[in-house]
Amino acid sequence: MEEKDGGGGFKNLFIREYQGHKKKVHSVAWNCTGTKLASGSVDHTARVWNIDPQGHVMLFFFFSLVDQLCWDPKHSELVATAAGDKTVRLWDARSGKCSQQAELSGENINITYKPDGTHIAVGNKEDELTILDVRKFKPIHRRKFNYEVNEIAWNTTGELFFLTTGNGTVEVLGYPSLKVLHTLMAHTAGCYCIAIDPIGRYFAVGSADSLVSLWDISEMLCLRTFTNLQWPVRTISFNNTGEYIASASEDAYVDISDVQTGRAVHQIPCKAPMNSVEWNPKYNLLAYAGDDKNKYQADEGTFRVFGFETA
Repeated sequence: MEEKDGGGGFKNLFIREYQGHKKKVHSVAWNCTGTKLASGSVDHTARVWNIDPQGHVMLFFFFSLVDQLCWDPKHSELVATAAGDKTVRLWDARSGKCSQQAELSGENINITYKPDGTHIAVGNKEDELTILDVRKFKPIHRRKFNYEVNEIAWNTTGELFFLTTGNGTVEVLGYPSLKVLHTLMAHTAGCYCIAIDPIGRYFAVGSADSLVSLWDISEMLCLRTFTNLQWPVRTISFNNTGEYIASASEDAYVDISDVQTGRAVHQIPCKAPMNSVEWNPKYNLLAYAGDDKNKYQADEGTFRVFGFETA
């Protein structure tokens, strides 16, 4: 689908759709150079796609036994995956082969890399956090929390570690001590997702109260909220310049807002609740995926890429 002009200073808009899974896609993630996109599915597989700045696919590889995934921030061909079978695996996107594997204590639901690529954090359904040393691929920290832990993230320097919780708080921990530095009363309902501004100035939190809050990372103060969604916020992402933030939920659109003003600048229509949005780290490309159904009401394993030029 092609669009020629849009609001928010965007022009030459396009949306491209890709299908490669047997069931719905629940996560999308770009590599550090912005040249490859990994899509993870309910069918327990991930595919790696070569995508150019115009959104054209050139080839893909295939991994199995995958529930969540993230790319090595320093190596454009390495992908870490977490699965419900308690495993964490490291894959080479050039060969599609697993090079490292570790078995943890529970059913894994979240995974993220430290920005320098040395550690991987994994969260499981029992609210336990495990930190893996990438070189040895073995756990170096384990901590069980007595509250619901949702999405996790490091800041851009790796000195702070964030937990979003079911209590509506964001726990800010020092790293590597994992000592609690701040407990931020961020929302009136559970905090589901977090995104770190790539410039390092802000972080954003999406909540069950349908709001996205923007926080100053040095002051730990809330600067503004984005109120353009009507349903619990499932996923958020900053673009590569930190100008825009994308957020999505069960609403019939993906919202793109201006970070500085809080104003909605574009909405991408979608046919189903969204599970994952992620901006490309180099280009104006936004990948997004959700609970699409085909005409027979079966899960449709698709994701889409939205692209634009700035006016």
